[in-house]
Amino acid sequence: MDTLGLVLVVGVAFGFAYTNGFHDSANAIATSVSTRALTPRAALMMAAVMNLAGAFLGTGVAQTVSEGIIAAPDGGKGMVILWAALIGAITWNLVTWYFGLPSSSTHSLFGGMVGAALAGGTKVFWTGVWEKIIVPMITSPIIGLILGFLVMLAIMWIFRRANPHRAKRDFRMAQTWSAAAMALGTASRTRRRMVWWCWR
Repeated sequence: MDTLGLVLVVGVAFGFAYTNGFHDSANAIATSVSTRALTPRAALMMAAVMNLAGAFLGTGVAQTVSEGIIAAPDGGKGMVILWAALIGAITWNLVTWYFGLPSSSTHSLFGGMVGAALAGGTKVFWTGVWEKIIVPMITSPIIGLILGFLVMLAIMWIFRRANPHRAKRDFRMAQTWSAAAMALGTASRTRRRMVWWCWR
């Protein structure tokens, strides 16, 4: 039964990884495609390759973030809670994808974990939820906005006298590299958390 449960959970986990691509892959390649730095086919291939590479970068981030959120029980009950968490995350991904709502697959997974833990009578560490999910969810966009604004000002000042044609070519190449980096880091992060939860 444990083996069957593990197979079912891993299968659902792959389904979650697929829906995760609805959100993160589009975010990774949107700029490069809209500016025609890459064709849609080339951008998707690049995102797929970098997502796959990112999955092998280790589970250090997954362990740091996932520990201290819920007390996942061992055995069959733990499998059921993980399965329910993944089903909830998949459902949320599909709903937000269908209605075109911006959504984080990582936060959908965390929400699924907390919801499944509450429904299954498992302890939720609310301090960990506050420190590792809610606070970063509020502060990271603000910090990103400020840093992005400052970096943009610096770029505009540094290249204020650059040749427009050469700058356009160089920036299109830079967009490709930044899209690859985003696909490597952002989209693979959730997969590493998911894999670690299945096999820990």
